[in-house]
Amino acid sequence: MPYDSESPTPARRRLRGNLVIATAALVPTALAGWLVWQAMDGSGGQDDKPPRVLPLPSGPSVAPSVNGRQPTVTVTATPSPDTSPAASPSTQSARPTGPLAGRVVVIDPGHNPSNFKHAADINHQVDIGTNKKECDTTGTDTQGGYTEAAFTLDVSHRIRPLLEKLGATVTYTQDNDRPFGPCVDERAAIGNKAKADAVVSVHADGAAEGQHGFHVILPALVNAGKANTAPIVGPSRELGVRIAGKFVHATGMPPSNYVGDGTGLDVRKDLGGLNLSTVPKVFIECGNMRDSGDAALLTSADWRQKAAQGITDGISSFLQK
Repeated sequence: MPYDSESPTPARRRLRGNLVIATAALVPTALAGWLVWQAMDGSGGQDDKPPRVLPLPSGPSVAPSVNGRQPTVTVTATPSPDTSPAASPSTQSARPTGPLAGRVVVIDPGHNPSNFKHAADINHQVDIGTNKKECDTTGTDTQGGYTEAAFTLDVSHRIRPLLEKLGATVTYTQDNDRPFGPCVDERAAIGNKAKADAVVSVHADGAAEGQHGFHVILPALVNAGKANTAPIVGPSRELGVRIAGKFVHATGMPPSNYVGDGTGLDVRKDLGGLNLSTVPKVFIECGNMRDSGDAALLTSADWRQKAAQGITDGISSFLQK
């Protein structure tokens, strides 16, 4: 739940529950169909840019790791005429392969499971360009106590191997490996420093019972203080549209009936993670943890795998456009 890891408007938009928009029974309607069409074929066609491949190391240097493991490379002092490092099976195995080879993706699991232990730290104000907001928040949870922070880490852990199988390099902003945070400005900085081709912040919402469905949050045009989203508004929207379409297709979850007027898309200028990004970035609220119907899905490991697949498919579609 993006409070500024991040929140919607302070009331979590609960007053918008009277909007008449898409419901689960209407997923196959023209709107959802349009999103899927856009994400799968309608807005792109085949990739007209060859995937970038990381260069092999020269000389006797160690090959890059694959999936966190260092491959074994044997280097002889004087290779025979018919043998070269390029022909070495172990060196060949280190070459990234797949349609996303050479692409960098940052996955931002919303909140942190230990944030609640560090109230003073996460409440201190950070500059998000348009104003100042809390460093981070604890996130929401289901009525049964399943936390958003646990959900976002689980889905993120499922996304990573799917993307790596396609050849992408994947980085997390946090992996429950720090006492709190990171703060929202640092989350943006991690994606910027990585020169990521795409950043996705994974969340789940905390609205009222009866408000259900997913939505993808896109950056608004902001130019204030340290924030200038002009270069990323266009590509971020395309990333968001593709993720929305693939998410519908993979999960069957309908677009939100309380945010986005049935489009599954919401544009905001109050989120530091988007305002301070210099690379294409979106948030996805995978569902409403406080709605019993959505909660039943969010607490299902099988459904979380589908959610991870939908997000992965959207990222892949965007990067191969």
